[in-house]
Amino acid sequence: MTIVRLPLFPLSSVLFPGLVLPLNVFEERYRAMMRELLKTPEDAPRRFAVVAIRDGHEVAPAAQGMPGSATQPRRGPLAGFGADPLKAFHSVGCIADAATVRERPDGTFEVLATGTTRVRVRSVDASGPFLTAEVEELPEERGEEADALAEVVLRAFQQYQKRLAGARELSVLSGELPNEPGVVSYLVAATMMLDTPSKQRLLQAPDFASRLRDELRLLRVETAILRSLPSLPASDLTRGPTSLN
Repeated sequence: MTIVRLPLFPLSSVLFPGLVLPLNVFEERYRAMMRELLKTPEDAPRRFAVVAIRDGHEVAPAAQGMPGSATQPRRGPLAGFGADPLKAFHSVGCIADAATVRERPDGTFEVLATGTTRVRVRSVDASGPFLTAEVEELPEERGEEADALAEVVLRAFQQYQKRLAGARELSVLSGELPNEPGVVSYLVAATMMLDTPSKQRLLQAPDFASRLRDELRLLRVETAILRSLPSLPASDLTRGPTSLN
C-alpha cells in the first residue's frame, strides 16, 4: 500500500487515468498550488490529486453576491467546501501529472495535465495556502472475463459514437482502437455523456471487468435513447472542456 501526500485540486468533474485535463487556474489557492508545482525539477513529475466535488463549488462564492468583476471570491483553501472536506469530496480520485504549467502575465495559469493513477483520499489538510491530502494508490485488477468484455464494449462504444455523431463516420473510429481492458474501460468512462455520479461510480469500480459490465449496460441504454433524438455533434475523445477552478 503506497500512501503519498499531494496537493489536492477539487473539480466538478471526474478525472480518469489517461484523460487529458486542461485547467484555467485563476483562484489564489490554486495559483499558489501551481507556483509550488513549478518548484519541482523539470525531470520530475508535477503531480497533484484531483477529486470530484460531492457538496460544494469548484469556484468559491463571492464575498457579496456571485463572482463578478466587482467582487472577489472568499479566501482560504476550504472556501466553498464547508468545514469538513472529507464530506465535500468523493473519496476516490485520480492523480494528475502536469506536463505544462504556464503562468500568464496576469498571474493566472494555463495547465495541461493527464490522469495517471486512481487514489483514495485518507485525510485532507487545510492548514496551508492550498489543500493537500494523504492519498492511497488503488490497485488495478482485471477481474473475470475482462478481455471478452472489452471486445463487446468496444463494439457497443462504436455504435454509441456513430449515433452521437448523427451516423457520420468519425476519424477516430476508422483507426485502430485500443483493446487492453483497462484502457478501454477508462476511455469509455471518460467519453460517455454521463452525469458526475455515474462517472464517479465507474471510477470507483473494483476492477476492469466490473467497470466494463457497467459501461456495457450504460452504452446500450444511451444508444437506445440516441436513436430517438436528432443528430448531435461528435464529442472529443481525448479532451474534455477546460475546467475553471
